[in-house]
Amino acid sequence: MRPSFFSSCDMRKWRLGTFVLIAFELALSGCAGTPGESARPRATLAAYPVDRLIGKWGVASYRQEKDKARTEAQARAQCKLPYVISKGPTDGVMMHVADDPTPHELTLKGGPGGKTYLGFEGPPGDDQDREILSMSDNMFVTRFVSPETNTRYGTFIYVRCGAPRT
Repeated sequence: MRPSFFSSCDMRKWRLGTFVLIAFELALSGCAGTPGESARPRATLAAYPVDRLIGKWGVASYRQEKDKARTEAQARAQCKLPYVISKGPTDGVMMHVADDPTPHELTLKGGPGGKTYLGFEGPPGDDQDREILSMSDNMFVTRFVSPETNTRYGTFIYVRCGAPRT
């Protein structure tokens, strides 16, 4: 039984107000999350830690699979003047990108199908990204996602300088 001090009109307003308040709280709870969390879906984790890229590398590229072994030897020979990948100011690595002589901070990004990409912050598989085709402690192989850029530069082999042959 309702209290006698409420009229039927007051009771309807109270119920409506309560309904609106509950609906508002439910709507806000959908926005709640941990601080810094965005509403967009998270990318999957990269298959490799960024720290595995840091170091001195011999680099060479090939366009045809039959040239891969020869190119690996050429990359090893480049250790006389190694390409240095250093830690970036945030969670990435400092590397050059296509057609730009200035190093930029790049990050590893996990993509669909377990693929890992190396590129600027953003969705994995962007045209400026490189896909990491394989990685071991002493070598990693990448190719540019953009077909046009990949045609110009080929598939890169990075061989860690000072690493034993495998």
